[in-house]
Amino acid sequence: MHTLEPLLAEHPFFQGLDSRYIQLITGCASNVRFDTGQYIFHEGEEANEFYIIRHGKVALETLAPGHKPITIQTIEEGDVLGWSWLFPPYRWHFNAYAVELTRAIALDGKCLRTKCEEDHDLGYEFLKRFANVVEQRLQATRLQLLDVYNVRT
Repeated sequence: MHTLEPLLAEHPFFQGLDSRYIQLITGCASNVRFDTGQYIFHEGEEANEFYIIRHGKVALETLAPGHKPITIQTIEEGDVLGWSWLFPPYRWHFNAYAVELTRAIALDGKCLRTKCEEDHDLGYEFLKRFANVVEQRLQATRLQLLDVYNVRT
C-alpha cells in the first residue's frame, strides 16, 4: 500500500518539519481530484481542510456586490490552498475553483486541529507556516484591488 507521507515530506510547505509530524499529518491526508470548472469551496462555507496542489491550477476569487467575481490569485502546483480551517470561525474567505484538472492532497482540518491541540509545538509550526500563506493572500488581494480600482502606485 502506498502512503502520502513521501509526497508530504517533499513538499516545500513541510520542508524542515520533524518526520514524526509528517507521520501524524499523513493520517489526516487523502488524494483528491477536481475537474476543470469545479468549485472546491465557496466563501462563507465551513472550512475543514486545506490542499497541497500536486498538479493543475486553482483560482481564488472574491465577490463584490454588483460586480462579477474578482480573481485574487491563481494557485498552482507546489502551492498551498486554504488557511481558513485553522482560524475560528472556520469559514472560507474566498471561492476557489479548478481552472484546469487539478490533483491535490487534502488535509482534514478537524483532524489537524485536534493534533495541534494535543501537541502545541506542532500547532506552532502550522501557525508559522500558515502566517506566510495568509500574508501572500493579503498581498495578492491588495494588488488585485489596486488594479480593479485603477489605482497607480
